Amino acid sequence: MGDIYTGIDLGTNAIKIVVSEKINDKYHVLAAVSSPSNGIKNGFVEDTKAAISSIRNALKQIDEMLGIKVTKVVACIPPSNCHMDIVLGSVNVQDYNEITGIDVSNVLLDAIKGQDFSKEELVTAMPISFTVDEHENVLDPKGMKGSVLETRVVISTVPKEPLYRILETLKLSGVETVDIAFTSVGDYYTIKNRKYDELVGAIINIGEESTNVSVFNKGIQIKNSVLPVGSNHVDKDITYVFKAKMSESRMIKETFASAVSSYADANDIYTLELSKDEKKDLNQVGVSKVVEARVREILKLAKNEIKNLTNREIRYIIITGGLTELSNFSQLVEQEFGFVAKVCNISTMGIRHNQFSSCYGITKYFDDKLSLRGKQYKMISKDDRDSLVFMDTDISKEAMLNKVFGHFFEH
Repeated sequence: MGDIYTGIDLGTNAIKIVVSEKINDKYHVLAAVSSPSNGIKNGFVEDTKAAISSIRNALKQIDEMLGIKVTKVVACIPPSNCHMDIVLGSVNVQDYNEITGIDVSNVLLDAIKGQDFSKEELVTAMPISFTVDEHENVLDPKGMKGSVLETRVVISTVPKEPLYRILETLKLSGVETVDIAFTSVGDYYTIKNRKYDELVGAIINIGEESTNVSVFNKGIQIKNSVLPVGSNHVDKDITYVFKAKMSESRMIKETFASAVSSYADANDIYTLELSKDEKKDLNQVGVSKVVEARVREILKLAKNEIKNLTNREIRYIIITGGLTELSNFSQLVEQEFGFVAKVCNISTMGIRHNQFSSCYGITKYFDDKLSLRGKQYKMISKDDRDSLVFMDTDISKEAMLNKVFGHFFEH
């Protein structure tokens, strides 16, 4: 049986949880849930009591899918007000000049030990590269021979108080947070491949209240910005123009509208009930024009923000978030960005929806982090692991989905 990890993303509109298993370098979703959220805005806890209730409800659903209790998670943290810097580390290799995971951990600790974390808390320490004696630009030095190991590391920090409130809320909800990373890091690891690991690119995540714009250089996040506009603004526009209730505006957006109005059908009608005695017919073209105007604005703002963040040539742009599931969204992205950009496409069975990109990818980040340090971490007990196994066959190992199916560290 492979390694099992749980990622959680505290969203304004929904708590997303994904439990995945890694077998032979492939990840399989065991369970996933998107559950209504209260007390949380832009990833930060505003009402602890309401947030705890929402998280517990989401965890209950996951536990019922799995048949075991989830007690440990890797948590997505919003990158708002984050600070990034490059630091250096250097250590002497310990065991017979052959580098181990212990040496990797030691050199990373050396890189951060002199930093001032009195006002901010460390979130990630992501090595750019290692140097083993005269050998430079090494990505994974384990097993190499050498006497001195050096590294360049991008560290990211956030203000302590809002982060601690998130961690305390998760603890009071009944789970231990074993590691944290930015939602943007989770997004990257969802789409990560060898090509992107060699390029400079950007990820745009359109959230409920805000849009996050991140720049990555060879798989390392180097810049970030948060725009105060998101999917909820589309709902507000529909409500304002057509006098619909906010809850119905969301449904109209998700099930009726097209992101590109020229692709809409004027004969397709949605009957809006304004009151007990008053109804109004909306045609798809009219609704789609309202939706398209706001979504184009969000994409244009994000495009300009990428230019503000870096003057480097952007070789790829990936756009994710629940709003990207709108009909014809890919066509709108192509019109605004050209072929350099595309919509995130999660092909993993059980989470084929972009709302899961952060909490799915963060488990892959956690596994990668452990692998680099030569470590293992068990998020569930042996008894719980055994209870997930039906039969010892290649088929069952290839897809634990036969058991359950959720559709829809140190620094």
